[in-house]
Amino acid sequence: MNEGRGKKCLRDLAVAVPAVVLAVVAGLFVVDAVGRPDHAIPGASPVGPETIVIAPRTMTYRADGDFQKNNYPVDAPLITSKLQRAFEIMKYQVSTTDYERCVADGGCQPAETLPHNHDASAADAPIVGVSYDDAQNYADWLSRKTGEIWHLPTDEQWAFAAGSRFPDDALGVEDDAATNPALRWLRDYEKQSARKLDRNPARRPAGAFGVNELGVADIAGNVWEWTQTCHRRVNIDAYGKQIAEMPSCGVYVVNGKHRAAMSSFIRNPKTGGCSVGVPPDNLGFRLVRDNRWHVVMWKRIQNIGA
Repeated sequence: MNEGRGKKCLRDLAVAVPAVVLAVVAGLFVVDAVGRPDHAIPGASPVGPETIVIAPRTMTYRADGDFQKNNYPVDAPLITSKLQRAFEIMKYQVSTTDYERCVADGGCQPAETLPHNHDASAADAPIVGVSYDDAQNYADWLSRKTGEIWHLPTDEQWAFAAGSRFPDDALGVEDDAATNPALRWLRDYEKQSARKLDRNPARRPAGAFGVNELGVADIAGNVWEWTQTCHRRVNIDAYGKQIAEMPSCGVYVVNGKHRAAMSSFIRNPKTGGCSVGVPPDNLGFRLVRDNRWHVVMWKRIQNIGA
């Protein structure tokens, strides 16, 4: 008899505890909504930035990082990654107008003024001359103002959003370079020379570089985009198996026409970077909106009374 009553109590608890938790969470959301009714950015669209949903799929692309085999630089391996769940990413890079709202509100530092910044007169030209730290500050500000969760994409998310425009930086000389390292140096020199000829840092209006097959605009234009992925150096053995990895958080992957690595405080790519070669034309960013219910719920709980 006692055993039966015990089982019944456990069943009742199994139903009651989740119900109580849901009720508390719902109450928190109501309190948050009543106590902080105005999340809108002054002058911004009530629907927020335009986003594109990137659906789950499988994609093969180059891994991020600097790879070495037997102490010689080699191409990063091709990896096949499966996107497990859809995510939303801004269709356009964050514009000058939107970034300046953050500056006016005290949430962001003004972008660095670069000579070619004046080449774009359109108000929606992408903001450039911003660091990783600036991008993080903007994401935090936008999250506070909208009550949503915004963050920089990971390198993987950026790759899936870039689709067919994701760059392949491979030199393709692994076999020959093992016996003659000069071959890799020559191939790299040729690629860097071509990149120099292709440089054009003058800003263009949003959408000037078109959209990819997924509807994401200006991928691989002349604005490289910050990601939240730390740069890394990777050692692999003769069979391509990873044997050591040295991440360098404080230095982050930036993606555009080619990959690069930049220290978090760099605004002008000409003044510093951690990758050898032609630097990016400009540094800007776009954000991902995180709609996972538990992330949104936890953020709301953290913001109660803030």
